[in-house]
Amino acid sequence: MTLPGRVPSSGRSKAKALLAAVALCAGLGQATAQDSIQRLPLEEQVQQGDDLPAIDLEPLPGEAQPAPSDPQPAPQAAAQPQRIKNPIAEFAGIDKITGRIITFDVYVNETVQFGALQVTPRVCYSRPENEEPKTDSFVEVDEITLDRKIRRIFTGWMFAESPGLNAVEHAVYDVWLKACKRKSDVPAPEAAKTN
Repeated sequence: MTLPGRVPSSGRSKAKALLAAVALCAGLGQATAQDSIQRLPLEEQVQQGDDLPAIDLEPLPGEAQPAPSDPQPAPQAAAQPQRIKNPIAEFAGIDKITGRIITFDVYVNETVQFGALQVTPRVCYSRPENEEPKTDSFVEVDEITLDRKIRRIFTGWMFAESPGLNAVEHAVYDVWLKACKRKSDVPAPEAAKTN
């Protein structure tokens, strides 16, 4: 009678021999295992069909073979979601000294100053409302230094769904993209010039 979890005495000697063999192999190290690998020249390698036994793929007698089904049409590549090019980028900015957060609209290719920063969106894309929201804008941000020089501090894509990913972090001001819009209460730059 063998108790659960116990190996019979005849099995113990086999287990000890196996453990000794494993320990011996481990002691020989990896170099011995690598030395036993032989690389055959390509012409000596067995090619498919060279003296290999054929595999019988015929169904056994009495087995029903399923009727071949009509091949399913290949799934068409999912259509890329339509990107909407918007004329206005909506940004949020924080003045870290006062703690004031402001939201402001900027027309594409227009420059707006927020504190010591000049924000210029070059393009602003969104998706239709019935699709997953993805809003991004290519933005350039310049800093006006204390000696009145303009220094570029950011050029790149901002993503409204991940504002911390590429937000502008300045010593005093932070700016991030909130949305892209078709309309704004802020007059367009051309309209501002004619008034």
